[in-house]
Amino acid sequence: MPRPSEDKLIATYFAPLAGPGAFGLRDDAAIVAQTPGQDIVATKDLLTAGVHFFEADPAGAVARKALRVNLSDLAAKGAEPRGFLLGLALPGDWTAEWLAGFAQGLGEDALAYNCPLLGGDTVKNLGPLAISITALGAVPAGKMVLREGVAAGDLLYVTGTIGDAALGLRYRVDAARDAEWTKWLAQADAAYLAGRYLLPQPRLCLREALRAHAHAAMDISDGLAGDLAKILHLTGMTAEITAADVPLSKAARKVVRHAPSLLETLLTGGDDYELLCAVPPSQSAAFEARAIAAGITVSPIGTAKPGNAPPVLKDTEGRNLVFAQPSFRHF
Repeated sequence: MPRPSEDKLIATYFAPLAGPGAFGLRDDAAIVAQTPGQDIVATKDLLTAGVHFFEADPAGAVARKALRVNLSDLAAKGAEPRGFLLGLALPGDWTAEWLAGFAQGLGEDALAYNCPLLGGDTVKNLGPLAISITALGAVPAGKMVLREGVAAGDLLYVTGTIGDAALGLRYRVDAARDAEWTKWLAQADAAYLAGRYLLPQPRLCLREALRAHAHAAMDISDGLAGDLAKILHLTGMTAEITAADVPLSKAARKVVRHAPSLLETLLTGGDDYELLCAVPPSQSAAFEARAIAAGITVSPIGTAKPGNAPPVLKDTEGRNLVFAQPSFRHF
């Protein structure tokens, strides 16, 4: 299939995804209608091949991940998706077939999450594939849930299970090196962990519960240990967390049982895209009830307390866990 021109590329693959106010992507800008009594929330994430996904990953899955990591940020702010802008820097070896798969995956998720494409830009890149998405959401005026706001005594909750994506990435890398631990992991467990890395699950259904009950929230993208430190530091808080209280999937529990050293990967590796939030004890029962009603599992992992030291994570015998790098870092 021959490569289309830039105008043809946009018209063929991305104009069908355009939402109201985008003018079929025939203009240089879009109109985002402002709803009275609501604030617009904006967030941006940039993903590059070889850092956030593998070059061999399916094009549709890459597109979904690029959108979903932004939707995860909106979820943490208590926002409802309104649309997104796409920046696509294509490497020299891109093909029309790859782009068709990318657009299909992107369009399916845009429809599923009611987050239409509003515009963007497509350029040639001398380096690897890079995808930049700016997502827009809406919250009732003054109700966006900030990172800053954790108070002493707040219960610290996480959604879902922690560490699956980091273990999925580690498995893919280590399996290629023929590492011993990858040989005993069942294929179903390996596939589950790999899927958690490839396709995050933005917890948008929790947004109303967060707005109603949470003092603060963020999504966990750089690892639980590091992101917990970030959210607590903003208000001079700390915490003591027992690793056994961190919710794990069945697959992750098997890994830690057979290869205890991978607990560090699980707690610091990142790519969870689960939510971390702080809820006052008086609101915890109502918060948990609303989470259950929304179909989201939430687990308390500790309590915030005043202190300038980073949070401490302890093993089952009460010993402090020491990590070489408490969170993912680009630099």
